[in-house]
Amino acid sequence: MPSHLPKAFSKPFLKIFHTLEAILLVGITLSTVVAMFNEFIHVIVERNILLTDILLMFIYLEILAMVQQFVVNGKIPVRYPIYIAIMAIARYITLGMKELDGTVIIWLSLAAFVLAAATVIIRIGHHYWPYDTPEDPSKKQADS
Repeated sequence: MPSHLPKAFSKPFLKIFHTLEAILLVGITLSTVVAMFNEFIHVIVERNILLTDILLMFIYLEILAMVQQFVVNGKIPVRYPIYIAIMAIARYITLGMKELDGTVIIWLSLAAFVLAAATVIIRIGHHYWPYDTPEDPSKKQADS
């Protein structure tokens, strides 16, 4: 649906918005790379790599993949934040396995399962009911 705002307002506003968006994406990327680098340093200094370290690195990798998807396609598929949430739950369970109550572990596992099931349902939905791709206007003119 097109905007009803005057172009004199919306054009500069969108330019500022896109610039801010680009700055924030660079900030997120740099922060993630620094955090990943710090995690690698931690592993090297400790000379011990734990499952929680690997899961944290996967979370960083998913954040970078999310930024890449946004830069390439201008949108983030909903499954990327779901993957991050599943990894975060797995890491939380792994970190606190000894301190967590059994009931809490069951609820967290159920939450991870629900997120995984949601991802499968979304993927199946995209397979059977894919998004309509917008037609390229230049191809329309060539056909006429």
